[in-house]
Amino acid sequence: MDIRWIQRFDNYHKACQRVLEITESDRHIDDLSDLEMEGLVQRFEYTFELAWKVLQDLMKYKGYEFVQGPNGTLAQAFEDGMISDHDGWRQMARARITTAHTYNEEEVKEVAHDIYTKYAFLLKDLDLRLEKEKGYQE
Repeated sequence: MDIRWIQRFDNYHKACQRVLEITESDRHIDDLSDLEMEGLVQRFEYTFELAWKVLQDLMKYKGYEFVQGPNGTLAQAFEDGMISDHDGWRQMARARITTAHTYNEEEVKEVAHDIYTKYAFLLKDLDLRLEKEKGYQE
């Protein structure tokens, strides 16, 4: 089946698993070295990018017309029921912008903490919802 969102979902699923390797391990965030913390944040950055892009592809596939980009996509995905915590996703979008455009050690630590406590759960929840959606398509 040659559906763009499913192709992108496969990449998102792999990226999400890489974030979860860390956040669902026995290691607490305080046990991570600076390098590991930076690696976690970088994994989060590309996983978030894949998340909103796969949602954008899925919303287009479903026939929705909306403002493209992360904000319009997340709003439409919330209306469609693909994400349940719109505020959490908007916080992730802001964190992604922060980590991509500046380097501040305290902000990196704060984002890493949020990845552990909030964002990994939201990414995992989307992964499960997309897996279910993919099953409907096959």
